[in-house]
Amino acid sequence: MITPTFHFAILNDFLEVMNEQGGILLEKLEKHVDKEPFNIFTDITLCALDIICETAMGKNLGAQDNKDSEYVRAVYRMSDLIQQRQKSPWLWHDLMYLLFKEGREHERNLKILHSFTDKVIAEKAAELENTKLTKRDTDVNSEEKNGSKKREAFLDMLLNATDDEGKKLSYKDIREEVDTFMFEGHDTTAAAMNWVLYLLGHHPEAQKKVHQELDEVFGNTERPVTVDDLKKLRYLECVVKEALRLFPSVPMFARSLQEDCHVSGYKLPKGTNVLVLTYVLHRDPEIFPEPEEFRPERFFPENSKGRHPYAYVPFSAGPRNCIGQRFAQMEEKTLLALILRRFWVDCSQKPEELGLSGELILRPNNGIWVQLKRRPKPVTE
Repeated sequence: MITPTFHFAILNDFLEVMNEQGGILLEKLEKHVDKEPFNIFTDITLCALDIICETAMGKNLGAQDNKDSEYVRAVYRMSDLIQQRQKSPWLWHDLMYLLFKEGREHERNLKILHSFTDKVIAEKAAELENTKLTKRDTDVNSEEKNGSKKREAFLDMLLNATDDEGKKLSYKDIREEVDTFMFEGHDTTAAAMNWVLYLLGHHPEAQKKVHQELDEVFGNTERPVTVDDLKKLRYLECVVKEALRLFPSVPMFARSLQEDCHVSGYKLPKGTNVLVLTYVLHRDPEIFPEPEEFRPERFFPENSKGRHPYAYVPFSAGPRNCIGQRFAQMEEKTLLALILRRFWVDCSQKPEELGLSGELILRPNNGIWVQLKRRPKPVTE
């Protein structure tokens, strides 16, 4: 029901938001040029949170300027609490959970998140009703003629979405979808972008190739990234894919078997819950020789030919794959293009210093520490 809403027209509107929020991120990163190494993870995560909030809800959260807002704090705390609960069977029962301080804290934070989402949904629904009334009295195209076309958010589409019988989603259904997008749509993309910068900071040759491609596409302009630009950034796309192979944002996902399944001579009965460890799957030496090596060339079309479609699944696969896959790839390439057009990234952090942790996402507990240098503008003929 929701998948068709992720068409190219709406993604183009989202690109505008990505460029705007990316501009704010660049100004923050400017302060670190030619200074000591700093943890870039938080800056990129707050930018991703602002992007998903504006594209999912049509609300400018301003997390990049105010990381101490109640909503932002609740988002981060909930991620920690959910992860802690997953690992603690004694916290699984809902009533038991409320007897623990973590359960009560979970309720408090959930209330903050739901209140915010409910308020935004109510405002959007009222706005939609007003728009319908206004459109009866005005020329539908007048907005576009005046150049004031309203930017659509994912929430706008949810409020209009209907199933095969013409039935609309309930407020609770809509809130669940928006909350899912808020959680799944910022941490995952932020982690992917951070891993790209970490890997490029360790592989200057690959970074030079990215810079060369960016210079060919953008010259020495500071203009926003367009959809056409993204199509031309083929090497950067391979870099992102290889980063997601080595450090998949979601290190594992689960499936419930709908029928008996035989794997390597073992029978897995119908109804079994199966965990697919993406992090391990992506390191199969038969498919990815020298799997620990960072080689974006693995994803050149000629090198991907004949590779099993399920050998590489950073966005899961099948009918339950990631609905926001195109959105995520667009955001990652856009923000990385903006950052790498302006800066050279160095990283001397050793793998053992990352504090790698496979929680809701694959995160470095110790952050990603980089040094930034200003790139000279390319010479154009």
